[in-house]
Amino acid sequence: MAEHTVLFDGADAPVKVPTGTLLADAARLAGVEISQPCGGQGRCGRCAVKVTSGSVRRRSSLRLSPDDVALGYALACQTVVEGNVAVEVPPQERIERHLTMDRVAAEVRVPAGYSYAQHQSIQRYSVRLRPPSMDDQTDDWSRLQTALRQASGRSDFSVSLPLLRRLGEVLRAGDWQATAVLDISSWAFCQDCPARLVDLRPGLAEEDEPLWGVAVDIGTTTVSVWLVDLVSGAVQAQTAEYNRQIARGEDVISRIIYAGKSGGDAELQGLVVGTINDLIAAACKRVRIEPRDIVKATVAGNSTMIHLLLGIPAASIRLAPFVTAINEVPAFRGADIGLAIHPEGTVDCLPGVASYVGADISAGVLSSGMDDDAQLTLFLDVGTNGETVLGSSEWLVTCACSAGPAFEGAGVQHGMRATSGAIEEVWVNGATFEPSYRVIGHVKPRGLCGSGLISLLAELFLTGVIDKGGNIHLDLPTPRVRSGEHGPEYVVAWADETERGEDIVFTHVDIDNLLRAKAAIYAGFTVLADGVGVPLEAVERVLIGGSFGKYINVEKAVQIGLLPDMPWERFQFLGNTSVLGAYRALLDRDARSRVQDIASRMTYIELSADNRFYEAFTSALFLPHTDESRFPSVMAGMA
Repeated sequence: MAEHTVLFDGADAPVKVPTGTLLADAARLAGVEISQPCGGQGRCGRCAVKVTSGSVRRRSSLRLSPDDVALGYALACQTVVEGNVAVEVPPQERIERHLTMDRVAAEVRVPAGYSYAQHQSIQRYSVRLRPPSMDDQTDDWSRLQTALRQASGRSDFSVSLPLLRRLGEVLRAGDWQATAVLDISSWAFCQDCPARLVDLRPGLAEEDEPLWGVAVDIGTTTVSVWLVDLVSGAVQAQTAEYNRQIARGEDVISRIIYAGKSGGDAELQGLVVGTINDLIAAACKRVRIEPRDIVKATVAGNSTMIHLLLGIPAASIRLAPFVTAINEVPAFRGADIGLAIHPEGTVDCLPGVASYVGADISAGVLSSGMDDDAQLTLFLDVGTNGETVLGSSEWLVTCACSAGPAFEGAGVQHGMRATSGAIEEVWVNGATFEPSYRVIGHVKPRGLCGSGLISLLAELFLTGVIDKGGNIHLDLPTPRVRSGEHGPEYVVAWADETERGEDIVFTHVDIDNLLRAKAAIYAGFTVLADGVGVPLEAVERVLIGGSFGKYINVEKAVQIGLLPDMPWERFQFLGNTSVLGAYRALLDRDARSRVQDIASRMTYIELSADNRFYEAFTSALFLPHTDESRFPSVMAGMA
């Protein structure tokens, strides 16, 4: 097969690739970053590049106009090389690595009654060994095991080959006094399993000397890491940033598709492991320790994120009958996936339930306490997957619906994530149709984040700018409504008000995307309730998890039909319940066992196999709903 030279502007050197190579793959070889938010399916149009010379073949030009193609533009994920080519890469959407930390940080209290000795599965023992002599020729490992039996009361131990290689040196460096770190987690499930030696350090540790662990939540959008002193139970540092996999897909389906490409699975694993490692390094720097001081990591995330973290093929998750490769991952060592903790450190991925209800929801139920409460509770994680759990201490049922990434700002013309410059709240004057808004960081606006989109949609509906179907009334006496490039639109901010010097608009296409997202979530929990014969009005409390959920305005969410119409006091916003659940499982063996129990108790309902979901979804595509009797407070406010 013929080889061709591809030269990207900004690359250190051209690359040689065979005929038929995608421009996106050639860019990766050249070290040029081209975002593919749809996972390389050619749907989003955001990987457009300009071919300035040479021969290429466009498989698809979706979202490119004839004029764009005439100028040389092509989708990198859908265009193959057929000759020597020169390519310009327009400025790409950059994934901002640092979130506005006050939106992801949380106040965390050590669980009441926490006792390191009683609850922690990683135990530290100071041991004094009898030195060998000509009269005592016992080997080092046997000698250490004898000391460990006396210190721990346990009888059987295991050690890895890398740690065994260091054993003699450490014992002699400490003059036969050492600190051993053991993982005894297996004892909670298997009384005959040996305790595993995680680390051996020369000398004796102080009783209250910190021992380090991390709780990790791998979200589709955001990765959060909490650095925890396992002895005191205190969270000593919190870090978060966007999951770098976003560049290869903004939702789980796009990432699964990208992972199926040649080398895609390894690339996605490297991106998420790199994200976690950088967060661990940042957290460690704050408390002046090294990442290898961390001896335990507890990880939560949806099923796709866990599969991609471990490099396990995830294709079956998106294909009927939608089955994961594994829901309960055995514990493994940090070195097994290149995690920047102690190489022998234990990595514990919490159990999931099904393809679209993962460990993040098991952890969320744990941290919410709904599994131990008699009140009938609806737990919602409002995000890309729209997971729902309904139940009490007696029973739990769960489902997930693909809401899409609209509430994360994706699929919306001026949508963005909740960082500085995002409009997070909007008010519209009912007489003049003029908006006012609040911006994160108190700077000029750059776009609209999820909470701002919900607020704006509600305000436009209540003031009559849009109708029940989301159609914009273009006959209103205001320049704010107009016909734009993508059809009818409402101008939220004029160009001279914005950071980029262009109007920030809310289009009919944007509204349709949001209506589909809110309809999917509402239909999900209504079908779930109907399936178990529980009317929504019987729900005693609604718990909303996820970092995004913390910033939803209940009134506005009810007004658009995202949340059920019930007294506001029934709603509780819990923040990132996934990382909080991971934190509690990190500390407490009993909490870890409880997560296992929660996952096994939850009955999963696959909505794609339920005809009622489509009917409920269609009915919820209006503001607030086709059946207005479901939203009496909204209709009363509009009378």
